[in-house]
Amino acid sequence: MLIKTAVRGGGGAQTLLPLLLLLLLLLIVPFNNAAAASNSSAKQQTLQTQSDSYFNPKLPPKSLSASKKFEGSSDLVDLRYHMGPVLSSPINIYLIWYGRWAASHQLLIKDFLLSISTSDRRAAPSPSVSQWWSTVSLYTDQTGANISSSVLVAGEYSDTRCSQGTHLTRLSMQQVIAAAVRSKPFPVDHKNGIYLILTSGDVTVQDFCRAVCGFHYFTFSSVVGYTLPYAWVGNSGKQCPEVCAYPFAVPGYMGGGGPGALAPPNADVGVDGMISVIGHELAELASNPLVNAWYAGEDPTAPTEIGDLCEGLYGTGGGGGYIGQVMRDREGRTYNVKGRRGRKFLVQWIWSPVLKACAGPNALD
Repeated sequence: MLIKTAVRGGGGAQTLLPLLLLLLLLLIVPFNNAAAASNSSAKQQTLQTQSDSYFNPKLPPKSLSASKKFEGSSDLVDLRYHMGPVLSSPINIYLIWYGRWAASHQLLIKDFLLSISTSDRRAAPSPSVSQWWSTVSLYTDQTGANISSSVLVAGEYSDTRCSQGTHLTRLSMQQVIAAAVRSKPFPVDHKNGIYLILTSGDVTVQDFCRAVCGFHYFTFSSVVGYTLPYAWVGNSGKQCPEVCAYPFAVPGYMGGGGPGALAPPNADVGVDGMISVIGHELAELASNPLVNAWYAGEDPTAPTEIGDLCEGLYGTGGGGGYIGQVMRDREGRTYNVKGRRGRKFLVQWIWSPVLKACAGPNALD
């Protein structure tokens, strides 16, 4: 339309010069737009795929990894507070070692638990376990009190003879706690206590490997004599590592289509897998100890909690079957947080009530 008007007006070179300038402008603008789009895309890409210390075994498509929405965030998650208590006072963990445990495995798990507390003078460098727990500490009760950032291993009890047998049900597990309380090694700590049962690799548990890798609840006064928050996690190293120690073991059905098993940070598939489940259960127990505080869904007997919302997600770009971008040490072992005494761990992210998304201290975006 503009060309026809210029020709129709006449005027020789004076008329052709504006025409040539217009054609040149039309050629330059698309090029600049393409360059701008390319620069914008580069800025949005959050995964540092060229880094020597960060890696993702199998990166998701760029269209997904460039968006935080791929890391679990959603406006549709209806996580609500149901007016119950959270563990806002310093948290005392009472450990029950059920079955036979190697001392080195016990020390590894205790190092993880003691790395949670920000009051430890031997705090680990970033990204640390205590920074990971800071997401959990964002949750409050109705008074505005946050979940405590102080975590202590207050007592230990070893049931090496498996007093309730080598197969535990949910009810007989409470008998294990009752025995520990009645024999007086443990106090009845209503306000600050968490009773954590850890079963060795030769102990089977109701629904273990089939439906659960760990769970938390509270004891019945008819069984234990008191209502106490407790959690259980089992060592899946021999029974079902591909189910409960993923991504250190992968299911056979994944074949060559998955990222392959990752090297555990402490060279033990079962215990390293346990530690991530322990973190999951402790986060949920702290935020929903009596199953009437923080959870999504309408059924308190089957709540979706702050760990459930981020299951299988360990770093930036994770979700949809991808664990996300984590770190790898010189031996090729994978981790995403650091603990006391130089320990390294791989623990799943936790749902943040502030970001409305899964979060962890190793985030790159």
